[in-house]
Amino acid sequence: MAVPSRLTSPALHRAATRVEDDLASGAPDVARMFRQCLLNTMDSTVSTLPDGTTFVITGDIPAMWLRDSAAQVEPYIRFAADDESVRTMIRGVIRRQAMYIGIDPYANAFNEGPNGNGHQGDLTAMSPWVWERKWELDSLCYPIRLCKRYWDATADRSVFDDTVHQALRIAVATMRAEQRHEASPYSFVRPDAEAASDTLPFEGRGTPSRYTGMVWSGFRPSDDACAYGYLIPANMFAVVVLGHVEEFAEHIYGDAALAEQAASLRAEIDRGIQAHARLEHPVHGTIYAYETDGLGHHNLMDDANVPSLLSIPYLGYRPATDPVYRNTRAFVLSPDNPHYAVGRRASGVGSPHTPPGQVWPMSLIMQGLTATDTAEQWDVLATLADTTAGTGYMHESFDPDDPSRFTRPWFGWANSLFAELVMKVALS
Repeated sequence: MAVPSRLTSPALHRAATRVEDDLASGAPDVARMFRQCLLNTMDSTVSTLPDGTTFVITGDIPAMWLRDSAAQVEPYIRFAADDESVRTMIRGVIRRQAMYIGIDPYANAFNEGPNGNGHQGDLTAMSPWVWERKWELDSLCYPIRLCKRYWDATADRSVFDDTVHQALRIAVATMRAEQRHEASPYSFVRPDAEAASDTLPFEGRGTPSRYTGMVWSGFRPSDDACAYGYLIPANMFAVVVLGHVEEFAEHIYGDAALAEQAASLRAEIDRGIQAHARLEHPVHGTIYAYETDGLGHHNLMDDANVPSLLSIPYLGYRPATDPVYRNTRAFVLSPDNPHYAVGRRASGVGSPHTPPGQVWPMSLIMQGLTATDTAEQWDVLATLADTTAGTGYMHESFDPDDPSRFTRPWFGWANSLFAELVMKVALS
């Protein structure tokens, strides 16, 4: 395995120093945490490979998740225009993600090379390149979002090569195929699954669903199986990124066919969301469900992992002031959400992926990133600084009564998100 590249970015270090200086008197703990969380991905999870691409591990798992790797480097994009080392690193991530999508658009996590690491015993079309083949719609959305953010920041056309073009075509074709999952080739069974959420029922096909225009997903961004196959936040994310595909197809590749395919698919998914995902809650009014199946069933919950209902404005689907989002947010941040936990040190959204009653720093960060009130953002930052168990890093989850009880000591995605929130508050 390649060693971390230890890239030196003057722009990142200048930003860390500026934020430390600005926050030193009012929020010194946040200031110290910002530097180490901002630099965590660059210093410890990024490897430059001989082909010039960039391999990014999640932290304590030595594989590259399409979702996590995009999210881990996203806070660096604001520095890319002025820092060649950042541009080179992010271009390398985009190109490696595009290569992986070409290998298998249904996989969520990949090995550095065809070494056969990971869950090779799963009953699905595994490859030695693939660490895990859980089909998650957001795994195709995050690389497209990264392309868009990078393009907007740098206007660098060089990243849009033939491999990226083909990856965009494959992403659209895969989403189109999963609108009608009953005809899809995808199935997944983990014979040695320790939990039902690690495999799909009905011989690996998942619970029954009916066509809605939305895209079926086997698993959530937590890597847990969906209860109902139409994961609403992931479909909202797809609506947003398909707009980016249309832009790239028209203005960079001159690919009218891809632009039309992306536009029509985008409209179909959005109609499906509006027709099948909204419902009336007795307390909160009109809200979005987390999952549905097109057969009349809805899953009313939210999960800390992004895309989530809480993250709708962060995804770019609706603004934070949208009335249905406001209602949904009120539901998510209340005991009506079965995965909302309250403790002496923190309150927030958890996940069935971790023990009951745990709060995820990621959900607290997303609460801050989508807040319209600066006071709420500072409250979130104070809570995050108070619940690291002295490590100064974000964890996967923690006990809100005793933060020393936590899961995953090294979780790059959450560290990057924390840095993103601090920059939104301190550098805006």
